[in-house]
Amino acid sequence: MSTFPLIGVSTSITVGTSPERAYVNSTYLNAIQQAGGVPVPLPPQLSSRSWKRMAAGLNGLLLTGGGDIDPALFGEAPHSKLYDVAPIRDTFEANAARWALEHRIPLLCICRGIQVLNVALGGSLYQDVGTEPGTPLTHSQKEPRDQPTHKVKVAPGCRLAEVMGAEEVDVNSMHHQALKALGRGLVATAWAPDQLVEGVEMPEQPSFVLGVQWHPEELIGHSDAARRLFAALVTHARR
Repeated sequence: MSTFPLIGVSTSITVGTSPERAYVNSTYLNAIQQAGGVPVPLPPQLSSRSWKRMAAGLNGLLLTGGGDIDPALFGEAPHSKLYDVAPIRDTFEANAARWALEHRIPLLCICRGIQVLNVALGGSLYQDVGTEPGTPLTHSQKEPRDQPTHKVKVAPGCRLAEVMGAEEVDVNSMHHQALKALGRGLVATAWAPDQLVEGVEMPEQPSFVLGVQWHPEELIGHSDAARRLFAALVTHARR
């Protein structure tokens, strides 16, 4: 295995604009490189042939944040606050997540990524946490992206706590959707003060699989727990 493992990074896609673009925030790329990995952007426009060629060389996978997931994938009508739905991205990332699980490729899922993983495994989402289930806690912060705005409690002894070295962390929050019914094999291991799920893992999965609802890539400048998440992904990918 290479000393510098290749980490596939899913990208966002523009919706309703021309020309269509694929893009990714550089903070994800910086976090992977700081941890010793080599980021490989994976646009959802990849053909099946291109994906197979790319996937053959990947040692790990990072599912990133972005727009909302099509609620038709979990059997619901769209909420009025739904935005930036991109079916091509939903399909690509769900298939990539299932591929990673099947091939035991280390997988880290961030914000939208944790939601994609959940839906790919048959779970569902709250489409807008402000109205369903309703919460006084602000999950779409106005503060700078690298500023924590609430705490998350982590289950003692779980993999997430072990990786981060903490059972409580200060996190940023930039989402309006969240996990509702958990997908097959997923176990909730972290919660916001309003009890919304903020972290999941798969204890029965042989490979490294973690999902977090916050954005650790924005926190690596001052959070050891955030840095440790990317270090763990790269370490397992190196193996």
